[in-house]
Amino acid sequence: MSLDDACPCGLPTRYSDCCGAIHDGHLAAPTAEALMRARYSAFVRARIGFLHDSLASRLREDFDHEGAKAWATSDWLGLEVLERTGGTEHDDQGEVEFIARFRLKGVEQVHHERARFCREGGAWRYDDGDLVGESRQPVVTGPKTGRNETCPCGSGRKFKKCCGGRGAAASVA
Repeated sequence: MSLDDACPCGLPTRYSDCCGAIHDGHLAAPTAEALMRARYSAFVRARIGFLHDSLASRLREDFDHEGAKAWATSDWLGLEVLERTGGTEHDDQGEVEFIARFRLKGVEQVHHERARFCREGGAWRYDDGDLVGESRQPVVTGPKTGRNETCPCGSGRKFKKCCGGRGAAASVA
């Protein structure tokens, strides 16, 4: 398998047989972890429509397509799944703790999140999440972020519906 064919999610399989099949609708994510991996791969491959469609329905209205597209231009360095709770083929809810590494504007960064997933209409959806670690909000230099602007954490959501509204962003998952 060539490097170009490898799935960005880190599993030892081809993109077309893994997250690509989920992105294209040929395969439904069987677990919460599979959806989380597919969402990470969607950032790597800039599959913004998939990121929107894999959100819980209550989150879709506030999804910022342009903000997600901008964050997807990061240089994605890898994904590490740390823990899973529930989220199996037999569950309706699940949680996945993960670390996504990326380089943005030349600076290596880490996104450590405990993401929550739910089933809607039988399909896994990203529902919410909490950042893990000392810095629960991104450090931003420059002008203050307006409530209706894209959140600087990279979630793709408006600031008022993300870090500006509740203190923690739920973005990569």
